[in-house]
Amino acid sequence: MKFHLILLFSIIGILIWSLVNPKDMFTWFLEVTPAILGISVLIVIYSKFQFTNLVYSLIWLEAVILIIGGHYTYAEMPVFNWIQDAFDLSRNYYDRLGHFAQGFIPALIIREVLIRKNVTKTGIWLFYIVVSMCLAISAAYELIEFMVAMFTGTAAEAFLGTQGDVWDTQWDMLFALCGTIVSLTFLGRYHNKKLDQLRARGQHKF
Repeated sequence: MKFHLILLFSIIGILIWSLVNPKDMFTWFLEVTPAILGISVLIVIYSKFQFTNLVYSLIWLEAVILIIGGHYTYAEMPVFNWIQDAFDLSRNYYDRLGHFAQGFIPALIIREVLIRKNVTKTGIWLFYIVVSMCLAISAAYELIEFMVAMFTGTAAEAFLGTQGDVWDTQWDMLFALCGTIVSLTFLGRYHNKKLDQLRARGQHKF
C-alpha cells in the first residue's frame, strides 16, 4: 500500500508540474488524458484487483512518458532535441520512445490479467495473444489520432507528431510491436516470479 501511494502522489505531482506553462494546452489535454483515465481505473478497481508492483511501476513510467510528452509535445522534448542536435538526427525521437513504451508496458499489464483470470496459460498462445492485443491497441491509438486530426484540423498537428514523416504511423506501430516483443522476451520470467510471490502470499485471487 505504501509503495502504491508513493507512486500515486508522485505522479500527481508530475501532473501538476506539467500544467505549468505547457507548450500547448490542447495538446497537453490530448496527451495526458489516457494517463488520467488509466490511473482513475486503477484506483476504482484497487480493492478488487491489485497488480504486481512490477506492473504498477511500469504503469507509473508510462504515465510519466505521456505527461512529459503532453507538457513539451513529443516533437519538442528538450532532452531528445539535444540528442537530435548532438547526433545530427532527422527528428526528435521522443515519440518513438513513447510508442515503444506503448507496446512494452501494456504487454505486461495484459499478460498479468490473462494469467490471473485464467484466460490462457503461459506459453506460445499467451505470447501470441498479448502481441496481437498490443498491436491492436497501437493501431487503435493511431485511428484516434486520425479522427482527432480530422475533426480539429491544424490544432492537432502537435498531437500527431509526424514531423514530416509520411510513414510515421507505420513506424509508430512497428515500435509498439518491438516494445511488446522485447517486454515479453526479457521480462516474462521475472514477471512469472512476481506472480508466484503474489500467489504464495495469498493476498489476491488468481
